[in-house]
Amino acid sequence: MAWKVTVDQDVCIGDAICASLCPDVFEMNDEGKSQVIVDVIEDEELYNCAQEAAEACPVSCIYIEEV
Repeated sequence: MAWKVTVDQDVCIGDAICASLCPDVFEMNDEGKSQVIVDVIEDEELYNCAQEAAEACPVSCIYIEEV
């Protein structure tokens, strides 16, 4: 299985919880917003990490879809 992770930049408030919880998938950009640093996740451990970050996001702007 593989998953694509995206962050809605218009909704992101720069809380950085995602980058704290899952630094292998998320980082903060120059505007102070989260961005994804992997195109497609194929590792289940990384998927679980990204899922945890998505659930912790205070504005629910992280989307994970199966590809």
